[in-house]
Amino acid sequence: MLIATSSVALLLAAASPLSAQTSMTGGTGGSAAAGGTSASTLGTGGTSTSGSGQTGSSIAAGGSAASANGKAQSGTSMNKGNGPVLNSNARAQAHEGGTFSRSHTRTKVKAGEEVGSTTKTMSHVPGSKPTMSTTSTNVR
Repeated sequence: MLIATSSVALLLAAASPLSAQTSMTGGTGGSAAAGGTSASTLGTGGTSTSGSGQTGSSIAAGGSAASANGKAQSGTSMNKGNGPVLNSNARAQAHEGGTFSRSHTRTKVKAGEEVGSTTKTMSHVPGSKPTMSTTSTNVR
């Protein structure tokens, strides 16, 4: 009887997983347009932890701007922050005289813990009230 009970306990221990894999993703993006200008940015990231505790992370960002007769510029930067952190920053803006559009997205990935992103947009035509928007997400 003792041998049969021990065999069942060993079978149950071998069948149970160590721990489940966890992963999370998130991101934001936005566009602004006024007159002959437009600007868009986006940021996205993800992190995953395997059942054995190994963690991997990724981050991506981009932006674009356009102006019919004025100036447009966009830029993206990424860096590894303190510890297991990835950061991205995307900016885009366009203007024609006093009319402008701009967009800015910041994304942060903390390996195995959190993915957060915020996009702020703004457009303005002289003589009218500016149009602004903020979109955020935070996944833990």
